[in-house]
Amino acid sequence: MTVVGEARVAHDRSSFSVEVCTEAGRFGALAPEWGRLHARCRTATPFQSHAWLHSWWLSYGVNGRLRVVLVRRDGELVAAAPLMLTYRPFRVLVPLGGRISDYKDVLLDDTCVPEAAHALVTAVRETAGGALVDLREVRPGGAAELLHAHWPGARATLPDSTCLELPAAPMDDLLTRLAANRAQRVRAKLRKIDALGVAERPVPVAEVPTTLEALLSLHRMQWRGRGVTPEHVRPRFADHLTRSVRQMVARGEAVVTEFRLEDKVVAVDLTLRAPSLTGAYLYGAHPGLRARKVDVAALLLRACTRNAVSTPPAPSGSQTPSAPSTPSASSVLSLLRGNEPYKHHWRPTPALNHRYLLARRSRWTPLVWWCVGYAGVRGRVAGGVRRLRGWRGGEAR
Repeated sequence: MTVVGEARVAHDRSSFSVEVCTEAGRFGALAPEWGRLHARCRTATPFQSHAWLHSWWLSYGVNGRLRVVLVRRDGELVAAAPLMLTYRPFRVLVPLGGRISDYKDVLLDDTCVPEAAHALVTAVRETAGGALVDLREVRPGGAAELLHAHWPGARATLPDSTCLELPAAPMDDLLTRLAANRAQRVRAKLRKIDALGVAERPVPVAEVPTTLEALLSLHRMQWRGRGVTPEHVRPRFADHLTRSVRQMVARGEAVVTEFRLEDKVVAVDLTLRAPSLTGAYLYGAHPGLRARKVDVAALLLRACTRNAVSTPPAPSGSQTPSAPSTPSASSVLSLLRGNEPYKHHWRPTPALNHRYLLARRSRWTPLVWWCVGYAGVRGRVAGGVRRLRGWRGGEAR
């Protein structure tokens, strides 16, 4: 842990102190005040929760590279940038969370956004020194937009991944988005699911590890022979998921839903929650469900909508001063990254994430623009590959 210094905002007499956390143990101890800040940041997603980020660091972090920038006003945490140092081969500060996190961002207290953003910009610039700051997968309207807007050095914006979003509404409301004949078919499929006796229940905290193990097993089974995401079958991912989600379920920041048929677990869904956004993160479903004509997408989406529109009961001990408020019903149900055809059946709205490149000194401007050009070339190559695959697929048909 190192202290960068103190800053004052001209129109505010409050004192802002800055700390850079470089030790995993110290990062872990930040949970109570981080939770309070997360609850006061309207743009926060579940991927900025302390449980998710600290667990990710324990599974994926590299010793000596942690750089969590913290800004406090009169002792209370009002801004945070969860970063780490990496090399490409030049020095780069990137957000914690890696590729398994669909959104990255910083946290700013809603009660003092302009002042906290100003102090955080100063602190991140000092922490970066000669390193490039590369903030990827920032959701539209994310707090990192203010860092980019107020950054005094070289900066650039690039498009990043597209996430698909639905309003956080009951299933009956989502069905009105569909054509009448399709909505009727979905209702019939849901009635069939109920007639088969598929039972769903939210999993209590004590059962989370066992149920997540079942989720990953079903996930591997459903993708067998079709190219499962390699990271999803690695032990470090399972460790991270179990460690983080158990804490998040206890705090109302995640819901694990188990589906049983004939007293056997046939599907498990993991939904992550924040006050403004609920994310359908990962599921596993037994291939036998399709053989029984069960519409897995409808089954899972109905459960996700319930999680998005409901306010979970306050977790045990949440009334203590250090605990954050329980997430309320969300305004958005995000289907997160991925362009799978089944998602488009629900007519979601595409939301383009952004990538912000920031450098402290003007002499780093060429590096920023090199990154912009490199990203553009990669995007064009990837687009060409997708078009070629589509052409070959059409030729095969």
